[in-house]
This record gives sequence, C-alpha cells and structure tokens, in this order.
Amino acid sequence: MDIATMNTTKGALIRYYNVAHEAVLWKLDGLSEYDLRRPMTPTGTNLLGLVKHLAMVEAGYFGVTFARPDVVSFPEGEGTNADMYATVDESSADIIASFQEVWTTAQATIDELNLDSEGHVPWWGEAGNPVTLARIMVHVTTEIYRHLGHMDIARETIDGATGMRDGAENMPELGDQDWLAYREKLESIAAEAQNRTNDER
Repeated sequence: MDIATMNTTKGALIRYYNVAHEAVLWKLDGLSEYDLRRPMTPTGTNLLGLVKHLAMVEAGYFGVTFARPDVVSFPEGEGTNADMYATVDESSADIIASFQEVWTTAQATIDELNLDSEGHVPWWGEAGNPVTLARIMVHVTTEIYRHLGHMDIARETIDGATGMRDGAENMPELGDQDWLAYREKLESIAAEAQNRTNDER
C-alpha cells in the first residue's frame, strides 16, 4: 500500500487492520500444541483460544452484519467460554486457517463496500443499528489489538519472546542481565511508592 493510499481514511483503517492480523499470527510462531493451548492466567487466557475467538467475532461482524455468506463455522462447544479455547478435537492448524480465511473474506467485504455502507448487527439491538463499515472496522480492529495485548503477555510468559510485530519489534536491545536490572529498578520504585503512601496515611 503506497503512502497516498495509507493517508486516506479507508487506507489507514485497512493498514492497521491488516497489521493486527499479521501480529496475531506472528505471536503463534514456533510454539508447541501445549503452549498454544495452555492457560496463562487465572481466567484461562490462552493463545489459540484468542485466535478462535477473534475468527468467530470477525466472521460475525464482516459476514452477518453486511449480509455476506458465512465463511467458517465452529462447534458450539460446551460450558463456560466455549469460544475462548480449542477443544482436543479442534486442530491448531484448522483454527489458524479459519482465522486466515475469515481475514481474507473480510478484506473482500472491505474492498467492495464504501466506509459509509450500512449494515445491521443483530446482537446490538435496534438502539445500536444501523452501523457503517467504518464503525465496524474500528470496532473489530480495536478488538484485535485488545487481544494482541493479551497475546503479548502470554507469549512473553511462555518463552520470553517479545515484540510489536515481525520486523518491527520496537523493543530496546538489552541483554538478560540488563532486563533483570530494569525489572529490579521498577520493583524498587513500586516498593518505595507504596512506602510513601503508607507514611502519608
């Protein structure tokens, strides 16, 4: 995408939307089935579950909302947060492929419609409708970046891998000892701030 296109409203929205997808896929690189699926927080946040969730969300917002055909379907699942984890019978390859397929189909919707094209989100009720393509692009892209933050923390916890996106890590070039010293510095600041708060009470 050239600079002139990126500087249009639609071009900018497309750029950040696509970069988000690329980063999601990058966060999965090189991980085992166990690490893709294992819960990394007390509420069960896991990398593959986040990808499944995003694919389902995006299929709805760019499919149903604009009367486009469904691209992928997932098992209904059972129990709490069924959209936030992959079952044993759901392969990681299939989940990732579905995420990519939904992305491709959404791109076609975006390409074919104008930003002011209207759609209807059934689960938002009449008070939230109609919607425009622009609003849905902002909504979905925000959702992806929110979960990318979760993926950042989960991936760093798994194997220490960090970075904003492939080829643009946006991280200081520090060694292990430097990062340890930095963390200890922040721990010291936090403790001192707490002590000051306690002294002021």
